[in-house]
Amino acid sequence: MDRQGDEPLMDQLRRERLLDMEERIGRVRRQAFAVLSLGVIASGPWIGFEFVIPLALLLAGFAFAARRLARSRVPERWAAISWALAPAFIATCTPLSGGADSPALIWFAIPVATLGARFEPRGVRLGIAWTLALLVFVTAGLDTATVLDRPQMLIFAFVAVIAMAILTGAAVQSEREHRREAVIDPLTGLLNRAAFAQRLAELQDQVDRGEAAMLGFLVGDIDHFKRINDVHGHPVGDAVLTDVAYAMRSELREYDVVYRLGGEEFVVVLPGADLTRTEEIAERLRAAVARASTGGISVTMSFGAAAVAGTEVRFPHVYAEADAALYAAKRAGRNRVALAAA
Repeated sequence: MDRQGDEPLMDQLRRERLLDMEERIGRVRRQAFAVLSLGVIASGPWIGFEFVIPLALLLAGFAFAARRLARSRVPERWAAISWALAPAFIATCTPLSGGADSPALIWFAIPVATLGARFEPRGVRLGIAWTLALLVFVTAGLDTATVLDRPQMLIFAFVAVIAMAILTGAAVQSEREHRREAVIDPLTGLLNRAAFAQRLAELQDQVDRGEAAMLGFLVGDIDHFKRINDVHGHPVGDAVLTDVAYAMRSELREYDVVYRLGGEEFVVVLPGADLTRTEEIAERLRAAVARASTGGISVTMSFGAAAVAGTEVRFPHVYAEADAALYAAKRAGRNRVALAAA
């Protein structure tokens, strides 16, 4: 599979990872800010209670961004907005608690700890730049005299932000590599069975929360694949699988996702597709596979198609219906598309 074919898959992996991390971080973030809130309230007699207003606005902003993120087609945008609110809150607190001498300066390092877990390297760099810019603005920009007289507070906070980014970077890179290895089929470069099971669970969770779904499902199987392995050998069979995966990926939209469940079986998830559109895409995939050739070996593929819409959906059942339709296509002579019962 060429690099262009891999890009939609990588985008899907990044998006699924972002949504997963947002859910995990959302839970611990509430705990972290509860601790910060207690610290602010306990320090109120010495630094005042002006923090309460920006803190309330911050929590409201988190809640609003979380709701929009769950429904957005571009969740990265709302994740970035949600993250950027935390350094902005700390920047607001700094002038209220002593400016360049504020004990809140060291807090600028806290949001940086979650940057790498949520965003790609470019987003991490932008987040660090945003944090440092706010740090410099609320100290050197608003309290220049104090910084010139006692620069150590700014220096320590500046170094803490960068050091936090470096320390979390290694752990994040390791997590990315292990996650990628766990969900990608090494032969074809497609997502694997574990990734498909995770996606079904995520889709079911969205529906259970009341979000309407409209999806097409295809279950495909290479016809007479065992014969290819027996006659030509497993290396040729592997090459056939790779070429079939590429042929399918090249015919799909960038947000459609192909999974290899194992052996010669594939599943395609088609967001926004009704049964008619799902059948059309299946026919296009069937024709693309039939046109492909690996070392002079031509193959065909059969598909079972199903589609769902609404909020009363059970995705494992839909997959089972598409799988049953695949077996109907096999019984009808192979190299064809069969539709699941409505």
